Formats: sequence, C-alpha cells, structure tokens
Amino acid sequence: EVKEYLTHHGEAHFNARLSGGEVIDLPVTQNDFWEMTRTLVAKTLAPTRKALRDAGLSVADVKGVVMVGGATRMPHVQRAVAGCFGQAPLNNLDPDKVVALGAAMQANALAGNRSAGEDWLLLDVIPLSLGLETMGGLVERVIHRNSTIPVAKAQEFTTFKDGQSAMSIHVVQGERELVSDCRSLARFELRGIPAMVAGAARIRVTFQVDADGLLAVSAKETTIGVEASIAVKPSYGLSDERITGMLKDSFEHAGDDLRIRALREQQVEAERMLESVESALSQDVGLLEETELVAIREGVSWLRSQVRRSDHRAIKKAIDDLNRLTEPFA
Repeated sequence: EVKEYLTHHGEAHFNARLSGGEVIDLPVTQNDFWEMTRTLVAKTLAPTRKALRDAGLSVADVKGVVMVGGATRMPHVQRAVAGCFGQAPLNNLDPDKVVALGAAMQANALAGNRSAGEDWLLLDVIPLSLGLETMGGLVERVIHRNSTIPVAKAQEFTTFKDGQSAMSIHVVQGERELVSDCRSLARFELRGIPAMVAGAARIRVTFQVDADGLLAVSAKETTIGVEASIAVKPSYGLSDERITGMLKDSFEHAGDDLRIRALREQQVEAERMLESVESALSQDVGLLEETELVAIREGVSWLRSQVRRSDHRAIKKAIDDLNRLTEPFA
C-alpha cells in the first residue's frame, strides 16, 4: 500500500502492529523508497543491456519501450528506463494487461487467424550454445546460443592419428572454452572410418534442433558413408537459475578462457606436428643426411620442452621452427 501511494504522493506512512502489540508508524518518502530499491532496479537494467547486445542492437535502434507489469508504475523505475534508452517509456498502456494482450495475440496467430500484412512471430531460441569436444578438451560450438529453433547446422572434423578407425563424439552445452566447464549432454562413437593418414578423413557432424527442442546429432564419414547418431533433450533438468549461472560464469572467466584455449590449441598442434615428424622419420629416415637428422632431432626435442610450458606463443614459435626444418624432408 505504501509503494502504491508513493506513486502519486511524496510521502506515505507505514503502519503495522507487531506480534508483541507494539505499533509502528514510520514516514516513508519517495526518496527513501528509491534508495531502498535502487539496487533492484539496477539489476533489471543489466539483462536489458545484455539483450540489446545479443540482438546486435544499440539504444538508438529502439523505437519504443513498452512497460510490462504493475511494478513499472513506480516513477523511479520509469525514470531509470528513460535514462537507459534515452527516451520516455510508453506507459499509456495498462502494464497489467500488456502481457495478457500479447498472449492473446500470439494464441490468435498460432490458431491461424493472421490478418493481411501481419509479419510478427514469437520464436523460441537456444538458451545455451551446443557443440562438441575436440582434442585438448576444447569446445567447438556448432549452434550458438540465441539461435532460433528449429535449426540445423553441420561442420566437418577429421582424425588426429594415422590409421584412426573410430571417433568418439562428446556433445556438450555451454559458453565456456573448456569441456570441463560445460555441461555434458551425450556421447557416442563413429566406427568404421577407413584407415588414412591423420587429417585426411572427413567426418561431417550435423546438429539439428526441432521445434520441440529435441537435439539430434549425427556423424557421417563422407568417403564410405558410415554413420552414427544420438538424440537428447538439451533443456532436461536445466533451470533458469542454472542457465543464468552458466552465462554469468562465461562472462566472468572470458579472458582466462581465451588464454587457456590459445594454449591448448598450440599444445594440440604441437602434438600433431611431433607425431607427424616421428612417423615420417620411422619410415624414411634414410632420405636425410646426418646433419639434417641432427637438426630435426634437436627441433623435436625443443618443441617437446616448450609443450610443457604455459606460453602459447613460445609453443607456436617452436612449431614454426620445426616446420621450416622439416620442409625439405617433407
């Protein structure tokens, strides 16, 4: 009652009788109420700015702001929104009825009663990115969060070792760069990959989310057509609080995640280079002169020592150096 009275008056009195019989009568001004609720109002503006950023819009792109819900009648909420968007909110509609009107319009559209010229539609989106694990425990996102559903996307992957005949597919959900920081959804294996040198095989992985939010993941080797698949419900057991927490973690750890990803990528590339060189040496070492072999062996040893460090730039330089040393051999 005090809150509603303060909407149109500068001061209200808070009256209450405690269980012990004591009566409280406290004056509350509009400024008192604003100070009490300032933090809560600021919390509502933060996701508003994030929504604009996710939509790729600036404040200048917004033509009007409709206030929804009874609490938006509070003058300082309206002032905060006006300050955020640089324009007065559209409060000529009853905020209690806006949601009901919108729901009725959406139900009418879904029932097929669409008028000529109407082009609006409420769409469901993916709340968290979907992807799979790659070498080094890294996440390769295939479908990014806020993609409208239904949606289907495909990406090609390859083998890491010579003669590799199977691949483990680990489907994950989240915004972090490491698999260990994301949510595991499912695992399955693609077998029967023809024996080839590392990197030669082409495995096409397709992610498809239907209108009901069901995710189907399939992996197909493009040469002989062997295929495997799995279906999961990404939203199963995922509360709004869990989604919010995962997004918050991704924002807070973004810098650290990028550094770790850069390091892991170079470590994986180094392992690939080392395995390739060792394989070539085991088969064709006779093509090298003694001085060439010594130089390559030294390059291999130096790269191995750098892989153990936490400096992705040093690892990359060692990879480039070994690559130059082995070009004539290749």
